Amino acid sequence: MTSKENICSNDLGYTLGILLLRLWLGVRAFQTGIEKFAGSGKPVDSTVLVDGAPNTYGLTETTATKVYAMSNYNGVPAPLYDKFINEPLIPEFALNIYNVVLGPALIILGLTLFLGIATRFSLFLMGLIYTSLTFGLILIKQDAGIAWLGVHIIMIVMALALAKYNKFAIFKKW
Repeated sequence: MTSKENICSNDLGYTLGILLLRLWLGVRAFQTGIEKFAGSGKPVDSTVLVDGAPNTYGLTETTATKVYAMSNYNGVPAPLYDKFINEPLIPEFALNIYNVVLGPALIILGLTLFLGIATRFSLFLMGLIYTSLTFGLILIKQDAGIAWLGVHIIMIVMALALAKYNKFAIFKKW
């Protein structure tokens, strides 16, 4: 195999690698942002079936469904918000801004990565968001979440390192 063929095959691997990282990180951010709007729907009571027929004991089961709505939005989940509000290193006004901005920021960055719009800039901003999330988790001693975010940062760095092979992108310069 000539050196030209070897370079081309490596470029293809790098191109596919950045594409996979972009897709994974984009879907992860987008879905995480969408989940900030999730909540429980109105519970529905139904009769428990025994052998395919309604039971004679009057047993019922309650089923809640997952719904997405603007009214369900919590950028920072309520239990974590309560922990952060007591942290002296996080001012309440900053936490309130972060609570409003986090979900939409994740959705927008997820879409820009998925579509390949300003990939480098999107990756950098995503890295900043994950770093800020890490800061908060360090304060409340959530080591598993910190490690998980560390993996995300490594993936972002890998994607940035492969960005020059990002052939399927809009605004490749950024």
